[in-house]
Amino acid sequence: MEIKELPEEFGRMIVALFGEAEGQALLAALSGGASPVSIRVNPMKPAGTPLYDGMKRVPWNDNGCYLPERPQFTLNPLLHAGAFYVQEAASMIHAWIVSGLGLKAGSKAVDLCAAPGGKTGAVIEALPEDSLMVANEFVGQRANILRENMAKLGYPRVVVTNSAVEAIGRLGSTFDLMVADVPCSGEGMMRKEDVARSQWSPKLIRECRDLQRSILNDALPALRPGGYLIYSTCTFNKQEDEENVRWLMEEHGLENIPLDPPAEWNVAPSVDPAVSAMRFLPHRTAGEGLFVALLRKPEGAEEALPSLRPAKEAAGKDFRKKGKNTREPERKGATVKDIREAEKWLSDSRLKLSVDEKGNVSAMDTETADMGACLRRAGARVLSAGVEVATVKGRDLVPSAPLALTTALARDAFPSVELGLDDALDYLRHEAARMPDDTPRGFVIVTFGGVPLGFVKNIGNRANNLYPAEWRIRKL
Repeated sequence: MEIKELPEEFGRMIVALFGEAEGQALLAALSGGASPVSIRVNPMKPAGTPLYDGMKRVPWNDNGCYLPERPQFTLNPLLHAGAFYVQEAASMIHAWIVSGLGLKAGSKAVDLCAAPGGKTGAVIEALPEDSLMVANEFVGQRANILRENMAKLGYPRVVVTNSAVEAIGRLGSTFDLMVADVPCSGEGMMRKEDVARSQWSPKLIRECRDLQRSILNDALPALRPGGYLIYSTCTFNKQEDEENVRWLMEEHGLENIPLDPPAEWNVAPSVDPAVSAMRFLPHRTAGEGLFVALLRKPEGAEEALPSLRPAKEAAGKDFRKKGKNTREPERKGATVKDIREAEKWLSDSRLKLSVDEKGNVSAMDTETADMGACLRRAGARVLSAGVEVATVKGRDLVPSAPLALTTALARDAFPSVELGLDDALDYLRHEAARMPDDTPRGFVIVTFGGVPLGFVKNIGNRANNLYPAEWRIRKL
């Protein structure tokens, strides 16, 4: 059996799992050939210029597109504007699953292991109107990337947290939807990631399985009865996939909801007849490997699930209780009037302003503010909630980049200047911004393809670039 550059024991496992013909075809796909290139277009930010030539639709996602070749994405300003996101095609299936759940407007969702944010964005785009998303990531550096990507997506009802999922579990029955794209052994990435090959071992599989169960144990108390769990991995082995679904059914009483994709998608079924799941295999579908299953917590499940751990130091407290202290206190002083004026920068009157002790101004509706407060009281580290609007600097109120990127921006609140490609890239490199001579003084939004990139402050003889230095692109 020829297995090019793949661990031999892995090859034997794949053939045993899928059979000789299917297993060999999968191994061949993992051993060579270029990975397909795909993006997901942000329907909330239509661009006035084509993204790329030759795009072909991903069958299971209306906003997903394959590209004929891999461009230098960094050199497309619309990527930085949030008009599209570079995403592996198989992982776009989450939007199709969510769209079929029949969730009601104003639903609450949580993505437990959200960074860098691709699946989170796909879920948000499929959620019903006015839904609220909590996007969590345990690893600090990845959480900062998640925060940036959520700002660029532009959806205003998002809370980004950097916490162990135990804090989320303390909320109790809160979420209508829970997404768990859990850390895994990464077998599905072996075609394009050398580390996935070099790190693989049966020991890693066992460690990942145990970590996955720990995450789910800690998080499941926050899934309300009747709520849905989307469980996914980018791996092939049965321990992390079907066996974990069985564990969720047997240990936690969750119901495995059948998934029935169209036959023409050529998605493989579960290898366990007792489990309903979808398996994306690189020799069958244009994309990398993915396992995904849908489960539901039955009504009355809280009484039926004694294995769910109660809140620990939070026992007896209701973190969902609303009250006058669930919003951040307003900053007092000479800038309050100016801060109130900033409400005109937003198109949604439900978004109210608040200021933290560092002078950072955010805007959020009542539910988003309450969720952020509840998460803090449950011990979560909240990186952002709602829209980051501005920063108070002395008597000045300086608009923040996420304000330019949010779909809740009142576009007539600031003058705007459309940039050409070279000027847009210079702006994104945090270099000096060149404005037309007739540009009004003050804060100005710069756009590319009609989509906002960020702010400059035009002071007449020059324009100060306000693009976040930590977001800047390096010269290529």
